[in-house]
Amino acid sequence: MSPIHPDQKNTERLAGLRPQAAAGTATDIGDGSLIEDPASEPPLVLGGRSIQDVTEIVCGYQEKGPGKWWLPAIMTSASVAGIGQLMILYLIITGVGTWGLNNQVGWAWDITNFVFWIGIGHAGTLISAILCLLKQKWRTAVNRSAEAMTIFAVMCAGIFPGIHVGRIWFIWMIFPIPNSNWIWPNFRSPLLWDVFAVSTYATVSFLFWYMGMIPDFATLRDRADKRLRQGISGLMRLEAPELPFMPRLGFNLPVRSDTLRAYIYGFLALGWRASSRHWHRYENAYLILAGISTPLVLSVHSIVSFDFATSIVPGWHTTIFPPYFVAGAIFGGFAMVLLLLIPARELFANMKDLLTLRHLENMAKILLATGTMVGFAYSMEFFIAWYSGNQYEFEVFAFNRVIPDWMSDRGAPYWWAYWTMIGCNVISPQVFWFRAMRTNPMVIWSVALLVTIGMWFERFVIIVTSLHRAFLPGEWQMFFPTWVDILTFVGTLGLFLTLFLLFMRFLPMFPIAEIKAVMPEGDPHDPRGGAKHDDEGSH
Repeated sequence: MSPIHPDQKNTERLAGLRPQAAAGTATDIGDGSLIEDPASEPPLVLGGRSIQDVTEIVCGYQEKGPGKWWLPAIMTSASVAGIGQLMILYLIITGVGTWGLNNQVGWAWDITNFVFWIGIGHAGTLISAILCLLKQKWRTAVNRSAEAMTIFAVMCAGIFPGIHVGRIWFIWMIFPIPNSNWIWPNFRSPLLWDVFAVSTYATVSFLFWYMGMIPDFATLRDRADKRLRQGISGLMRLEAPELPFMPRLGFNLPVRSDTLRAYIYGFLALGWRASSRHWHRYENAYLILAGISTPLVLSVHSIVSFDFATSIVPGWHTTIFPPYFVAGAIFGGFAMVLLLLIPARELFANMKDLLTLRHLENMAKILLATGTMVGFAYSMEFFIAWYSGNQYEFEVFAFNRVIPDWMSDRGAPYWWAYWTMIGCNVISPQVFWFRAMRTNPMVIWSVALLVTIGMWFERFVIIVTSLHRAFLPGEWQMFFPTWVDILTFVGTLGLFLTLFLLFMRFLPMFPIAEIKAVMPEGDPHDPRGGAKHDDEGSH
C-alpha cells in the first residue's frame, strides 16, 4: 500500500485499474500459486487453462497414455509383487516357522506391516471427507489419488491377518462367525473390533472413491462414443518392448480401442446423464458419505491401537495410544501421498498446472503439524512412564528403546531403530518452518520419504521393543527377521505400486467437475469467469 494513501492501491485493484499480481513483483512467487495477498485468492489451476483444457488434460492421461516410462515401471513393480506372492505361497506350504517370530515376539513383522499399511490408508479419507466438509478447495487436486491410495493400502494391510494364521485353510476363523463352535471365545476382544472397523472403513472408502468417479467415467464414455461416431477411432495396437537382440514387434487388433472404452466406462458410469436430478442426488450422497467417513478416520486407527492399549504389556498399556495412532496415521498417509504425486508431476504432461506448489505447500504444513503432534506423543510416553511410578513401564522406554546397549549393560539393542524413528518423524519435518523448504518439491519429497521410513520404524519399535524383553530376564530374546519376512513386505510394496500405476493409467486421476468448480470460470460472480463454457455434456 502507499504510505501516503494507504487505501489507494487496494481501491484501484478492486476497481480493476491495477493488475492483481504483476510479473516480477513480490506476490508472484514460484509457479504463480504462492500468492500471499489476503485480498487475492491464489489460483488452483495454472497456465491460463479453460474448463475445456481441464477435460482434455485429465482425459488425455487415459486416452493417450502416460508415456514410455509406464510400461517398464509396471513390469518392475509387478515383478516385485510376484516375489511377495511366492513368499506367501512358500509360507503356506512350509508354515509360519519360516518367519523370524519366536515365543516372546509373537507379533513380529506381520502386525508391524499391518498397522503400517492401515496408517497409510488414512490420508485418503481425511483429504476427501474432512477437507470436503471444511470446504477446502485445494483438496480437489489430490483427493482422487489419495482415495485410491487408501483402497490399495487397505488391500495390502488385509494380506497380513490372512497369512499370519499359519494354516491358511482356517482363514475363515478371522471372520465374526457365531460362537456355536467357540471360534471367537471373547467378543470383547479388540481383535474382533478390528474386523468390523477395517472392513467398514474399506467399504465406505471404496464407495466414496467410486462415487466421485462416476461423472468422470461418463465423460470418458461420451468422448469415446463421439470419436466412434466421427470415425476417428483407431484400431488397438499391441507392441512388444524394444529389446537389443530382436526387432520391435507390433500388430493391430480387429477391435477399436474406443469401443472398449465406451463399453467399460459406460458400465462404470451407471447410466449417468448429467441431468439436474443426477447432480442433486450425487452431491447429497457425496456429502452423506463424507459425514460417515469423518468419524471413521478417528475410529479405525483408535481401534487398531486398542490391540495394544488394552493389554498389560509395559510400553503398550497407555491411554495416549488412540490419539497418538490417529495423528501418526494421518502423518504417514500424507507422506505417502506426496511420495507418489511429486514424481507424477514430473512424469505426466501438464500436471503441474493442476497440482501446483500451493497444494504441495499445504500438505507440507500438515506434515509439520502432525509431525509435531507425533513428537509430543513420544515425549508424553516418557512422562507417563515416569509419572506412573511403574518400574517396568519406565524400563521399557529407558533401557529397551533410548539408551544404547554400548552405553549400559541393560541398554537397548534396538536403539538404532528408536533414534531412526525420532530423526525421521520428529526432526526432518521441522525444515518446513522455512517457506523455501516447504515450497521446494525435492525437499518435500525427501522429507516424505524419511517420514514413510520413520513411520514403519515407529510400529517396529512399539511392537518389538515391548515384547523382546519380558518380566523375567531368562525370557529375553532378540528378534531377527528372515528373508521370507523381508521379501513378503517388499512384495506388498510392489503390489501397492502396481495397483497405483494401473489406477493412473486407466482411471481418472483428477475429479474433473470439482476442479472446474474452483476455477474462475466456474464462479458466476467472479469477473474473470462466466464467459467460457465446456462443450462436454457431462459437466
